Amino acid sequence: MNKFVKSILTFSITTALGLSTANAATYQVIDKGAAEKLKYTYSQQENNNGEMALSGTTVYNFPIQFQYLIEADYDAIVSSANLTHEQIDELEDIEDEAALRAGTPTANDHSWVKRYLQAKSSSAFYQKVGDVIAMKNLGGETSEFTIFDQTFANSDSLTYSTIDYVNGITDEGWLYGNASAPYMPFDFTEDDGDEVTHWIREFSSLGYISPDKGNTIVSITPPESRYGGVSAVFDISDNNIAVGYASYDIRESFLAKILDDKDGNNSDDPNDNAGGCAEPTELKNTPFELCVQNLGPSMYHTQAYKWQLDENGIVSSEALGHLITLADDEDFELSSFGQAVNSHGVVVGYSTGLIVEDQAISTRNQSNFAVVFKDGVVKDFTEDHTEYLDSRAYDINDRGIAVGNAKKSINGQYREKFYYVDTNVDTPLMVVPADFFNGSASSAYAINEHNIVVGDGEVETHNNSTQNPRRTHGFMYDIATDTFTDLNSLLNCNSDYTIIEARDINENNEISATAIIKVARRDSKGELMTGSDGTQLMEDVVRAVKLSPIDGGEVEDCTEVEEKVERQGAGFGFLSIFALLGLTFTRRLTAEQ
Repeated sequence: MNKFVKSILTFSITTALGLSTANAATYQVIDKGAAEKLKYTYSQQENNNGEMALSGTTVYNFPIQFQYLIEADYDAIVSSANLTHEQIDELEDIEDEAALRAGTPTANDHSWVKRYLQAKSSSAFYQKVGDVIAMKNLGGETSEFTIFDQTFANSDSLTYSTIDYVNGITDEGWLYGNASAPYMPFDFTEDDGDEVTHWIREFSSLGYISPDKGNTIVSITPPESRYGGVSAVFDISDNNIAVGYASYDIRESFLAKILDDKDGNNSDDPNDNAGGCAEPTELKNTPFELCVQNLGPSMYHTQAYKWQLDENGIVSSEALGHLITLADDEDFELSSFGQAVNSHGVVVGYSTGLIVEDQAISTRNQSNFAVVFKDGVVKDFTEDHTEYLDSRAYDINDRGIAVGNAKKSINGQYREKFYYVDTNVDTPLMVVPADFFNGSASSAYAINEHNIVVGDGEVETHNNSTQNPRRTHGFMYDIATDTFTDLNSLLNCNSDYTIIEARDINENNEISATAIIKVARRDSKGELMTGSDGTQLMEDVVRAVKLSPIDGGEVEDCTEVEEKVERQGAGFGFLSIFALLGLTFTRRLTAEQ
């Protein structure tokens, strides 16, 4: 069934933004994200040599391992397709049930199986769909690179079960980020003799560096690496100082769940069924590795770290601490993250803090607060913790100016607002400039040495919800002139791209951004799709782009605002586009996937 929906490129005519209708041809869009195997790409960072770190998702022809599905699974897939296909724009009902059950589905039916696996993500009995790919653009060519993923046994196909974040690329071409281990099938015989397969991975997130542009991967082993540990690299300075976070201990309550019974009594009673992962009664029906995996990364105490690196990995490390300190008898989860570092070794990020300072940590009245790690001290940017909540710092330049976002109550609702702050002063306080409009949520992700800030913000005024999210545009903000600019107003009037977020800006004022563009629609296996009349179907996708300044560019007066509406066969949908963008932000917020 073909359906009509409003294009995500549609500009809301009813919005009360007062945005300028004059577009300036002062930036050109250079598409960096076209990828043969992937549907969607998004920008992360560009170095000063024009090399880019990119990410992608939704791999074509996802390698489904049909041998692990049983008849009940196929029954559920067929039933789901029959009941819901009319509500899903890009899919029809099952086309060839016999071929599906034989493991050779059509592209349409292949999509239903992948959706089924994604819906079963919480069950260890099913193959996992990670489907976040690390990419690089070198010399104008975009390609994938593999971090920790592996191929299936007797196959040349990667599992694509990993979450692979490439967080940046240095001027020397070092790529860095964090990624998970692949989920691999683990055959297990239960106590009653039933043979089952669990999907198990070795760790949820480890940081990595690649000193040779993706050819060699060097993992960052955390101080506490029992049962995998967790770590991530979020930034590397020009002098090879890296920052991120890592596990440094296991919380006592979780260690008891692994080694002891639930009461922490180290029970030797073989009839005690309340035990931890290592107890014999537990091991009869649950592999030890799966039991530990189910505890998740919250088992660790983590904090921000700064590492001096060479091409072989860590030369030295420094734990940067937390904003607050646990008492000896407290076992709550505290965390801190180093998000960015400048050439002077000053680090910014965020850390767990108390909203009301004189309350005990045990009340859990906590939030994240943007901080600077400097001279052995963790200092936040907020005098009143009840005014700004859940604040984060994402970047800092060599001048010591940091940027990020913070939640502030506006008309009774908390909205994220971008800010900048001077970390050089004794009491650094956030400055919150005007953005698209008062109730717009906005965030700043990067700042260059010219004090130009880039990020994104909402450009629609309706009530935001998961069913009807507000659309966003990328922005540029000049601290010196206090000038806020919609990046779309810097493009040619007839541009096919809508810039929805800006991730980075280098010293040449070149911007790494993500845009929406309409392209030829492809099915789950990557084949072009046509309508019943043979016409090529089109769809909107997110695409990694570079915005490059145009020498001598001048403002073009665009007197008409064209509303681009309804197109046939929308493949991804407005809501899903922004769900995808939420994924792109995750690497800046936390690496615990």
